Amino acid sequence: MSTEAPAAAIRDQVHATARLAREASISLATATRLAKDAALLAAADALVADTDRIVAANELDVEAARDGGTGEHVLDRLRLDPARVAAFAQGVRDVAALPDPIGEVVRGSVLPNGLRLTQVRVPMGVIGMIYEGRPNVTADAAAICLKAGSAVVLRGSASAARSNEVIVEVMRAAIEKAGLPADLISLLPSADRASATELMRARGLVDLVIPRGGAGLIRTVVEESTVPVIETGTGNCHVYVDAEADLEMALAIVVNAKTHRTSVCNAAESLLVHRDVAEAFLPRVVAALREHDVVIHGDAAFQAVDPAVTEATDEDYATEYLDLEISAKVVDSVDDAITHVRRFSSGHTEAIVTASARTARRFTLGVDSAAVMVNASTRFTDGGEFGFGAEIGISTQKLHARGPMGLTEMTTTTYVVEGDGHVR
Repeated sequence: MSTEAPAAAIRDQVHATARLAREASISLATATRLAKDAALLAAADALVADTDRIVAANELDVEAARDGGTGEHVLDRLRLDPARVAAFAQGVRDVAALPDPIGEVVRGSVLPNGLRLTQVRVPMGVIGMIYEGRPNVTADAAAICLKAGSAVVLRGSASAARSNEVIVEVMRAAIEKAGLPADLISLLPSADRASATELMRARGLVDLVIPRGGAGLIRTVVEESTVPVIETGTGNCHVYVDAEADLEMALAIVVNAKTHRTSVCNAAESLLVHRDVAEAFLPRVVAALREHDVVIHGDAAFQAVDPAVTEATDEDYATEYLDLEISAKVVDSVDDAITHVRRFSSGHTEAIVTASARTARRFTLGVDSAAVMVNASTRFTDGGEFGFGAEIGISTQKLHARGPMGLTEMTTTTYVVEGDGHVR
């Protein structure tokens, strides 16, 4: 009895929160773009105004996580400062500036019998977000869901509980003052795993669940959820340096993709180099990566360049390091590179550096990932960089969204059929 009562209480809390969210979403479905944008701009201003309070709460989260032995790369994802608060507040403004997807006509036609058929974008309804660390996701998800006409029920990690509570409190107050229901943005308690479990099983109350975090979290949600899920995958991203690559360009791209920010899913985790340029390129890229304190797990060719390179295993090639580590291998052809990527990639982002348009096309068609960069860093796979505004996540599955998910991906469609007394 002692274990069932708390579980029942959490289930009741999650269901009550979802019901309030659904009621709020009904009024939002018919709200004008002007009303939604005004609420988002008010929320962005409020986040900036309350920066000190948000950062103070975050400092407590970071301190607790550090005391608990959390690694620095994870602390980096958790940490907020005034610049990061300003950045996600600007992301909210960017979403407000985007076109409203609701009501957009996807396609239309007049059928042979005279019926007028139109497919239009409509809101999802209630979206559940289950995510780890990164309190900026709280603001991003809330903004995207609101602009796309849906309510959002957020379930962040315990490590960011204080940060998330303040961010949600600030945004709820701001949108309510602007005339929209506060329950469009809700936050579930994160101290008990049961709140996440109940959210992913609230079928009928929640229309869609999006997990965002490590492989374990995503796998759990995909396997246990009874609510439809969009899988945001991990980022085991590759950079392939082709035989026809500009090696100066390749060096800059590899260093940026690996070291610009290691704790994000679009950072490079594996390097592939064509054998024809290995002799010229390996000493340079190994030295550059070592200069940035990157630990390299490589094959015999890389080990021959620097004895500090450890022998790479299949486990290394399959690992998303999220740290200053990279796996590396010399390949005989673009087809060998494609084979390696297809075996070990998580389907997030791959990059090729080459002067050959034909080779680039072969690689982009062959690797089967959500995003493929040609002569550019993997770090560009991002909703903001793609011009979508803030993103809610990067989908590595194929239904119904793939790649960075912005406003359009957070909608579904309705068929509107207009007739003149037609009967069948």
